[in-house]
Amino acid sequence: MLTSPIHGHPWERLTSPTKRHAIYQANESTPKYSQQKQPLSYYHPQQQYPSHAPSVPFSQCPYPINQPSYPLSISNSQLSPFHRPLDSRSSNPSPLRQNCYPISQSNPEAFNNRDFNISYTQQRSYGQMRNRPHQDRQGTAASMSWFHWLLTQWVPSLLLLNVLGRQTGLHVVKAILCSRWGTPSNKGLSQDGDVIIGGLLSLFYIPSAIEQGFTRLPHYKPCNGLDLLTLKYMYAMTFAVDEINRNTTLLPGVKLGYRILDSCSRYPWAMQAALSLVGGDTNSCNLTTSMSQSAAHEQLGETTGGQPVPLLIGASTSSTAIIQSRILGPLSISYLASCPCLSDRLKFPNFFRTIPSDTYQARAIARLAIRFNWTWIGAVIVNNDYGQGAIQTFQKEIRGKGVCLDFIETVHRETIVSDARRAAITIQASTARVILIFCWYTDVKKLFLELAKRNVTDRQFLASEAWSTSSDLLQDLTISEVANGVLGVAIRSSTIPGFENYLKNLHPNHRPNDEFLRYFWEKEFSCSPEATQSHATPSSSYSSSSPEKRSLQKNSLPTCNGTESLEGMQHVLTDTSQLRVAYNVYLAVYAAAHALHSLLSCPNRDSPLRNNSSTCSSAKHVTPIELLQHLNKVNVTTPQGEMFYFQGADIPAMYDLVNWQTTPEGPLKLVLIGRVDEFDLHLNESAIQWSTGSNQVPISVCSESCPPGTRKANRKGEPVCCFDCIPCAEGEISNKTGSLHCERCPSEFWSNANQTACIPRQLDFLSFNETLGITLTTAAVSGAILTTAVFVVFLSYRQTPMVRANNSELSFLLLLSLKLCFLCSLVFIGRPSVWSCQFQQAAFGISFVLSVSCLLVKTIVVLAVFRSARPGAEALMKWFGPGQQRGSVFLFTCIQVIICVIWLSLNPPVPRSDLGFQGSKVTLECAMTSVVGFSLVLGYIGLLACTCLILAFLARKLPDNFNEAKLITFSMLIFCAVWVAFVPAYVSSPGKYVVAVEIFAILASSYGLLFCIFAPKCFIILLRPEKNTKKHLMAR
Repeated sequence: MLTSPIHGHPWERLTSPTKRHAIYQANESTPKYSQQKQPLSYYHPQQQYPSHAPSVPFSQCPYPINQPSYPLSISNSQLSPFHRPLDSRSSNPSPLRQNCYPISQSNPEAFNNRDFNISYTQQRSYGQMRNRPHQDRQGTAASMSWFHWLLTQWVPSLLLLNVLGRQTGLHVVKAILCSRWGTPSNKGLSQDGDVIIGGLLSLFYIPSAIEQGFTRLPHYKPCNGLDLLTLKYMYAMTFAVDEINRNTTLLPGVKLGYRILDSCSRYPWAMQAALSLVGGDTNSCNLTTSMSQSAAHEQLGETTGGQPVPLLIGASTSSTAIIQSRILGPLSISYLASCPCLSDRLKFPNFFRTIPSDTYQARAIARLAIRFNWTWIGAVIVNNDYGQGAIQTFQKEIRGKGVCLDFIETVHRETIVSDARRAAITIQASTARVILIFCWYTDVKKLFLELAKRNVTDRQFLASEAWSTSSDLLQDLTISEVANGVLGVAIRSSTIPGFENYLKNLHPNHRPNDEFLRYFWEKEFSCSPEATQSHATPSSSYSSSSPEKRSLQKNSLPTCNGTESLEGMQHVLTDTSQLRVAYNVYLAVYAAAHALHSLLSCPNRDSPLRNNSSTCSSAKHVTPIELLQHLNKVNVTTPQGEMFYFQGADIPAMYDLVNWQTTPEGPLKLVLIGRVDEFDLHLNESAIQWSTGSNQVPISVCSESCPPGTRKANRKGEPVCCFDCIPCAEGEISNKTGSLHCERCPSEFWSNANQTACIPRQLDFLSFNETLGITLTTAAVSGAILTTAVFVVFLSYRQTPMVRANNSELSFLLLLSLKLCFLCSLVFIGRPSVWSCQFQQAAFGISFVLSVSCLLVKTIVVLAVFRSARPGAEALMKWFGPGQQRGSVFLFTCIQVIICVIWLSLNPPVPRSDLGFQGSKVTLECAMTSVVGFSLVLGYIGLLACTCLILAFLARKLPDNFNEAKLITFSMLIFCAVWVAFVPAYVSSPGKYVVAVEIFAILASSYGLLFCIFAPKCFIILLRPEKNTKKHLMAR
């Protein structure tokens, strides 16, 4: 017999190479395709490649928990190196290679390289985040070598022999292969029942790492300390089971039991414990021919008492959960594994948990940042899947919400001291006042110590649930100033009625088989409880310990006197003020109980008329695949009144929002300030104590928010949170802080002076009250007065030669028309109305035509007089007598009147608000709806003026001492120049200045006519009367 010790669990080869075969025959419950017998290949250790042992039929053996199985057939070329012993590359036989190992394909995915690599990656990522405070994170290589040995040698054998056959109910037909040396570890806690649920907890600390030489199987120091928090989790599970057993409505008539094992937070030991739970502990797998699976189990149960459990409460870390689900695939409910990857039902169909995925806490923290307008945030994350996944979710949640990350510092567990120093320097130099941390609490402590050295106490920290409730940080006075005001997300807490009394009533005398309680009692009270039976110390859970050492430890402690009690003690074990993980364990047990209740409930169980054995499940034969179906449908109300159900693998995400606040004693205290219900934040902001010590929310921005009246302008090459504030343009406003764009006011409105609101535009028109209006009015009135004065002078001196020689009748008519021209300009001033718009254009056109007509007739008369002086032209004057002159003026004026009447009848000017000119005022003007009408009026005036100018120019050299034609020529030149310049000025002038230009043109041309024609005459009449004689006027 060749043996090879394997760390306290050696396996013994019982059969010779010629007997290395097994025949399984499926029972009637096996699927049809399972009845076909397939050959099973074995790997022979003494050859480099698998040897073909006598092929034996092997029926389909689906693992009842994991995904649908595959036919169990494999050829030599299909064998993976992971199916071989660790030394299979050696050419010389070794003791390890004397054993044979069947190749399992019940779950082929569990043993390929891809899945192994994923498990290894997840082990490094999440295994360090969920372990307890006193665990040592070193020794990864050693852990993996242990795990590799377990995967390649021990797992396939136990998985195939102890699990597949037991869970599927196969009949053993012939001999089995091997047995295990030694006995399984009895370090656990169990209670008998009709249905047993398993518990996998990390009760002991990880010991110091041991350097592995890889010349022998991995070896470790035993675990040497009990974690009191995990001990509380264990008693939460036992309390829940006892509470369910006392409940008459939940699982009536069925006693629920449990079997709890410790994994010591080692992945290989967690796998060993999980296999022991779901496969049952067996010393021998040598089953007799034709023995049924149930009978075989009864025989094994007599030997070890290890009964397979249909459901597992665990694991405590995401890495452990991933490894177990990938390789073993047990039906499990975890209370602390929060990796988002475990929500994938395709990869982990049998996994459930009572803790939310880490995705939700990153979303909750992002919503906190958005709620408090923290737009400039720094981040410190651990360099693994936990930190990287959380910061990616955080960035996705804040995208488009105006929140930016100033920096992302990563820390490594191996170089935490230097990384913490680098992160502290970055935080000190950053302008961000809010720092997000996704790390384990030990990393945070190093960082806070570095910040305390630099006296950085004005930062507001956002905590993930991995450290938001750490009592080690809360009680550390050296970092209290730095950590004051921490705002974090925590696993939701709840109360468990009766649990505190349950913990305080714990006593080793009442629980003689509870090795964990006994160990705790010895450490807490420094005495040894009176033993009712032989016990071994828990430290020997995973390695042999000599009897001398155990007796020495027992004899070193005095016997307890029986008065020791947890009643009245303030102890971490009995503290139930904030039950978080313990409540998750409590919920997991209740979820399992309700699924069992649904599975075992049978409405017609008591009916004598029908056989219910085929439709009703038995508590003694609960299979995981049956329980899985009912676990997916769990939807109940907990004893605390909460709705509980699974959404795939997860429960509805609920968190507590906690705040670290100062106390008079010195240490910080944890204060509940709100909660998170999936996507809703319920927060009591008045209860928050910020890092600044005040109730004012800290400000963390790259640029101060732009005030109303301005907009953001991003800086080139910088994040969107860094910007400049640009004032809004005229006519645009921004009425809120931090506007991205300025909004244009409606056409009837304009922006106020601060660009913060739109106000109605002021009506703007040329009024008599403004300076321009007053000036033009004065000029018009002065012109009218001056014209009247000239009229009076001419009227007084109407008998003088000067007046009579210049056609006094037309002169008086010209003065009257000029007075009308001056006065018509006043109609253009003031608020436009319908009547004013129509009257002003008609008055302007008719007045000027009258003036120009008088000048034209005067010019024609001058030409006719001088022409009639020629021989034979005496008859010419009869056509230009006074009647003809009056008739000509009337005819020319009537034509303009007809044009104005037609224009004003068909399409007259109307008052209109001019919104085209952008400004705070809206101009009221008379709109020329018909440009043709206005053009005809001006064109007719221009035609008469040009005719008059030509005729006057021709008569300028006629012989007379006072030739009026010269004066008419100069006046027409001024008149034409004014109105030619008027056209472009009129078109280009904005708003009310259009009216001013037209009034100026009227006044300028009127003054030009008045002065050019009448000023010289008045000068002679009033100042040079000696020249006002016929002789002087007729002189050449």
